[in-house]
Amino acid sequence: MRWSPLARSEYRTVLTSKGAWILALLVVLWGFRPTYAGWDAVGRNITIGYIQIGVDLFLPIGALLLSYQSLIGERTTGSIKFLLGLPLTRTQVLFGKTTGRFVGVGTAIVAATLVLAGIGLLEHGTFGLLPFLGTLVATLLLASAMVAVGVFVSTVTRRTVTAATGVFAYFFVTLFWSRIVTSLYTAVTGIPVNPYDAPASGPLFLALRLTPDGAYNVLTNWFLDVGNSTELFHIVYTKLAPGVSVNAFVVEAAFDGGGPWYLHPALSLVVLLVWVVVPVALARRVFNRGDAL
Repeated sequence: MRWSPLARSEYRTVLTSKGAWILALLVVLWGFRPTYAGWDAVGRNITIGYIQIGVDLFLPIGALLLSYQSLIGERTTGSIKFLLGLPLTRTQVLFGKTTGRFVGVGTAIVAATLVLAGIGLLEHGTFGLLPFLGTLVATLLLASAMVAVGVFVSTVTRRTVTAATGVFAYFFVTLFWSRIVTSLYTAVTGIPVNPYDAPASGPLFLALRLTPDGAYNVLTNWFLDVGNSTELFHIVYTKLAPGVSVNAFVVEAAFDGGGPWYLHPALSLVVLLVWVVVPVALARRVFNRGDAL
C-alpha cells in the first residue's frame, strides 16, 4: 500500500494535536452523567449510555474540526504540489489522507470510550458486552462518517475560511435538524407537528434519522433496548413511561405495531455507511478532476 506512509503521517498529525485529546476529554467529562432516569432505563448498561451522551454532542463537530484542513492546509501552504509529486495517484492521496485522519480520530475516541467504560465498571459493575461492542462499532462508524465529510469539505473548498464556514454550517443544520424537518413537513402536508404527540408519519420519522448523529442514536438505543428514536436513551425511556409527556419523537409512542419497516433501527447502519461512502466518492471525483487545486 503505497499510500500507507501518508496515512501514518496524517495519523501522527491528529494524535500529536491538542484537539484530539481535548475531544476525548470532553467526551468523558460530558458523557459521565449518572441519573435516576438513566439507571431506571438500562441499569448497569448506563455505562454504555455515558458513551452515547458524550459522543452524540462532541464527536461530530470534533471530528470535522480535526479533518477539514486535511487538504485545504496543504493547498494554503503550497505543499500540495509536493504531495501530488509523490508516486501516488490522486485517489491514493485522498484515501491516505482520509484513512490517517480517521484512525487518528478513532484512536482518541476509543480511548475516551475505554475511560468511560472503566469509570462505569468501577461505579456500577459489569455491563453488557454485546451492547458495548455494538456501541463501539457505531461510534467508529460515526467518526468515519464525520471524517469523510470533513475531507470532502477540505477537497471542494479553496480557502480555510470557506472550509471552516462549511463545517459550522453543517453543524448548525444538524443541530436544528429536528426543527427544519418538522417545519418542512408542516409546510408540505399542512399538518402541524407536536413532538409531545407526534403524527404517525413514516416519512417524518425517516427524515429525522437521516443525519449521522441521528442514525447513531437510533442504533445505540437499539443496542440498549430502550426504544426506536434519535433522542438520547434516557429521554426515550422517559417518553415511553406511562403517564409522562416528553418533547421527543419516539416510534413506539407514535405508531401501533412499531411503525413501517424502513424505520427499523438496523437500517440506520445503512445511513451511516452512506455518510461514509458518498462524501469520499464525491471528494475523489473533484480531486481527480483537479478542481481542488
